[in-house]
Amino acid sequence: MTALTLSKTSATAVSADALVIGIVKGEGGPAPAAGVPAPAGLLTEAAGVLATLGAKGGKDEITRLPAPAGTTAPLVIAVGLGSAPQDGEDFDPETLRRAAGTAARALSGTEHAAFALPVSDAARVAAVAEGALLGAYAFTAFRETGEDDRGPLARVTVLTADGEGADDAARQDAIARAEVLATEVARTRDLVNTPPNALTPADFAAHATEAAAEHGLSVEVLDEAALREGGFGGILGVGIGSQSPPRLVRVAHTHPEADRTIALVGKGITYDSGGISLKPAGHNETMKCDMAGAAAVLSTVVAAARLGLKVNITGWLALAENMPSGSATRPGDVLRMYGGKTVEVLNTDAEGRLVMADALVRAGEESPDAIVDVATLTGAMMLALGKRTFAVMGNDDTFRGLLHDSARRAGEQSWEMPLLADLAEGISTSTIADLKNMGERMGGGLVAGLFLKEFVPAGTPWAHLDIAGPAFNEGGAFGYTPKGGTGSAVRTLLLLAERAAAGELEGQG
Repeated sequence: MTALTLSKTSATAVSADALVIGIVKGEGGPAPAAGVPAPAGLLTEAAGVLATLGAKGGKDEITRLPAPAGTTAPLVIAVGLGSAPQDGEDFDPETLRRAAGTAARALSGTEHAAFALPVSDAARVAAVAEGALLGAYAFTAFRETGEDDRGPLARVTVLTADGEGADDAARQDAIARAEVLATEVARTRDLVNTPPNALTPADFAAHATEAAAEHGLSVEVLDEAALREGGFGGILGVGIGSQSPPRLVRVAHTHPEADRTIALVGKGITYDSGGISLKPAGHNETMKCDMAGAAAVLSTVVAAARLGLKVNITGWLALAENMPSGSATRPGDVLRMYGGKTVEVLNTDAEGRLVMADALVRAGEESPDAIVDVATLTGAMMLALGKRTFAVMGNDDTFRGLLHDSARRAGEQSWEMPLLADLAEGISTSTIADLKNMGERMGGGLVAGLFLKEFVPAGTPWAHLDIAGPAFNEGGAFGYTPKGGTGSAVRTLLLLAERAAAGELEGQG
């Protein structure tokens, strides 16, 4: 993991291999961003060279130039921040986060970079630190490193100007939180990027057990025998066609002074072939990412423990591999779910909702104050919101809004979606079971949410995050987002946990 420090050293004197500065669009060309903790002379001289090089200052634009005389670092990286904020306002944290991530990616193979971006307060220090660490991520576990391979940026120093003592403390806290957050986002990215032959449900459960032991969490793993004895028909029905049997993992952070409990439920399909309802050609290659929800849940619980949050969090990882075989669940089969409801399976590729249903019922038995499930659940939601935005649904308007606002504040794109009563009719028309696992094709992402709602305890605030779009980036890297696993929802869920610890779940229900 990239090392992170905070320093008040002058930008001209900091000992680093590269210095990152922020520039904005100016009327006559690029201009230094206001509030950058660097000498005015350095910024003015750099701005003149940047104009000659054709830099504009547009968002995430990168320009390299030799450092001016008198600067210890030999290289300057100018990253564009777009237009300057109006009326003396501060830069939006997400703008800084993306700029820092873009610069960190451009500095792969560099040992040490100092970031002199506009950090007027602790929130913006956090944004720069998070962006730099997230942008420096690389997944190399399955590559033999050669002499020509450039590793990620190894060390990051965030430069700040002098401030009051209380502000200094807040900035140090922000740095510490950023390190934990980035490490746990990287955990999710690593799990998502791991090939399915190296991450079976048992492998995932073992990783969760090791993480729990390292960070003082309680953990319980139900294997296939325990699942069968407990009547977890959804998880078993999805996993029965695979030689790698399913697991249900409960991992929990408990604080002795906490008076609120949040349950997080994550979809953990370690590989999704579609089962008997086999996916068409071209749709299988990225299906190792179908466990991104469970990975995000595990990372969030670990992060909460590492930060000592005064809230109880239980994470439920519903782990299975969905494969076609002679023993696999068939379209037309009926499964008896945990808790007793029966489901007619019309499409075995609508499997995520089946494992999630079992886990939702089990999580609800512990009477948490709120439940959030997170899943790469439907391609329909990608059609609705694209590949960079996840959906937020729920049974409680206030709680759903709290999740949406947490995503906005954390820098993740989300959109509130309705659970329309007329769409629920389609899943309740089975002639032989309580529910069907498929309803109307149009609005399929909402239908999946309505199905999950059937397994949430009455009166418990619940939200559903469909992260099918942003969980896995098949395109090129951008900002602090790499190609492959992104760590989607970890930042949102962690901020939710922090807000719960601060009492913001009061009045829910």
